[in-house]
This record gives sequence, C-alpha cells and structure tokens, in this order.
Amino acid sequence: EVQLVESGGGLVQAGGSLRLSCAASGFTFDDYAIGWFRQAPGKEREGVSCISSRDGSTYYTDSAKGRFTISSDNAKNTVYLQMNSLKPEDTAVYYCAAAPYWVVPGTGFLAGYEYDYWGQGTQVTVSS
Repeated sequence: EVQLVESGGGLVQAGGSLRLSCAASGFTFDDYAIGWFRQAPGKEREGVSCISSRDGSTYYTDSAKGRFTISSDNAKNTVYLQMNSLKPEDTAVYYCAAAPYWVVPGTGFLAGYEYDYWGQGTQVTVSS
C-alpha cells in the first residue's frame, strides 16, 4: 500500500521556523520525485518545492525561494521541507506528493497532475 505521511506542522509566530516531514512507503522511493504543495482556505492549491530522490535536483517556486529548503533522506524514504522566516501568508495545509520522475528540470513540475500519490496534509498556521 502506497503511503505518504506528512508531519511537523503546527502553530508558529511570524519569523519562526518549522520542518515538515514526508515519510513515504509502498513504492520505489528512488524512482520518484517528491513535491510539496499547500492550500490555504478559499484558495487554490499551489506548488511550493520539489526534489528528485534519485539525483537530488530541486526546484522552488518564488514564494519558497530563500526561505524554504527541501531535502531528501533516501535511507529513511523521507523528504523534509525546512521553512524559515515564516509569514502569516504561509498559513495553509501542506501536502506532499510523489511523481514518477528521476530528475527535476529547471522549470520544475508543480502543476499537480504530474503526481500519482498524495498525503493527507499537515496544517501550518503562522500568527502575526
């Protein structure tokens, strides 16, 4: 059974940090890229960042550049999203997802349709 389980969300003050984790199981981790998405109340889902489990190539959207860092621990089949300098507008449910790609191109792929498997999400709330 394929599972993606997010954890690490919570309530934090503006300027604070959180590290989200995405633990994967039930598929060959190295054959997939993992992406992070978020959805705020009343807004559409948006991509945040993605990483290739095979070669470590990464991509960040403008909202994440300079503040968020994505990383992968292949021994643990886990991808992390370190989020620093959090802002109230980062408040959302954060989801991780797996796409069958070995490499993340320079343009990334965070439209959503590329992804086969999705987690249930973890809530991140940033207070002002």
